[in-house]
Amino acid sequence: MKKVAIINGSRTPFVKSMANYQGASNYDLLSTAFNDLVTKTKLEGKLLGDVIAGTVMNHPFDWNLTREVVLGSKVSHETPGLNIQRACGTGLEAANLISLKIAAGQIEAGIAGGSDTNSDIPLIGQRKLTHWLIKLQNAQSLPEKVKVLSSFNPKLLKPEIPAVKEPRTGLSMGEHTELMVKEWKVTREEQDQLAFESHQKAARAYEEGFHDELIVTFRNLKKDTITRKETSLDKLAKLKPAFDGSGKGTLTAGNSTPLTDGASVVLLGSEEWARDNGLEVQAYFKDCEVAAVDFVAGAGLLMAPTIAVSRLLERNNLTLADFDFYEIHEAFAGQVMCTLKAWEDPAYCKKVLKRDKPLGSIDRNKLNVKGGSLALGHPFAATGGRIIATAAKILKEKGQGRVLISICTAGGMGVAAIIER
Repeated sequence: MKKVAIINGSRTPFVKSMANYQGASNYDLLSTAFNDLVTKTKLEGKLLGDVIAGTVMNHPFDWNLTREVVLGSKVSHETPGLNIQRACGTGLEAANLISLKIAAGQIEAGIAGGSDTNSDIPLIGQRKLTHWLIKLQNAQSLPEKVKVLSSFNPKLLKPEIPAVKEPRTGLSMGEHTELMVKEWKVTREEQDQLAFESHQKAARAYEEGFHDELIVTFRNLKKDTITRKETSLDKLAKLKPAFDGSGKGTLTAGNSTPLTDGASVVLLGSEEWARDNGLEVQAYFKDCEVAAVDFVAGAGLLMAPTIAVSRLLERNNLTLADFDFYEIHEAFAGQVMCTLKAWEDPAYCKKVLKRDKPLGSIDRNKLNVKGGSLALGHPFAATGGRIIATAAKILKEKGQGRVLISICTAGGMGVAAIIER
């Protein structure tokens, strides 16, 4: 198996939905990040083995999005493209698939990524309206058409707006996380503290210029608009619960990620391909694991990363302490805290992870050191690419080390990966 090099990454600024990127499509966002990566890695005219990317909130007109992005770029138009979707783990899963192709020798290089925008969500007609129109079209005689027309109900014209809710339970991820933090006894103060730290780390990283070369200007923006250097624990404490109004809710707009628009991509390749093309290797994509939980039967919706990480560590003969940095996706501060507590809990590790001993604790100073999703934003499918590019650059600057990536997703799934140098 060939080693898989992480060569570079690019992303648009991440912004709150229904604001700066109003009307911008996933094609616009993904193309912007893709074209910037092509330019800074001098891929004009080059043939890539594959490009894999996806979205969660996919517009029906973007049914062949990734291939269209390739055709709109300066790479060889003989480069194929593939759409995928694994909810919030889409970007990381795309990188995993490209990495597996490279490792197996099927391709020498490829680009992985993802994009999401809630500012270009299509209004969807009701299925009953579609069925009615089909009946009307299939009616052969005038009496048959009159009969179908007479059955029309104006309520059929009411559009449906896509919502991020679990079809099996009818609950949003925020509502599911409220159940999780109650089960794990995670306090409001713990969640606000993690959110505060995320914003402070992100602001410090911006001051250091860490994010500058990773972000391409889009719509006159060069920075994420979500980071709040001026936030404080007092300000966070004044926010009202966002998902549970019973008086017992602890998730707020401050310790939960906002709906976000943005796109990200990463270039992966074999060491030989990178050398032949004069490109520097920043880090290596070592391994990846996916897991799922039966949340319908009562498991925590966003607890699958605990299982994915456990399997990943076992396969690579590593412990939780064997990492220099931890990039844990902050869908909600509560989700991160539940994950950390689960890894420390003997009963959970024995029952769920099938381990005799707990995985243990992590050094919080090594967690999301350049800011996490709470401060930078979370365009669902774009988060994986953002984290991979961040991890690779951290290791490039350090010169060596190992990063553990953990991403929770809708549908009770989790994706984890190891990046090293």
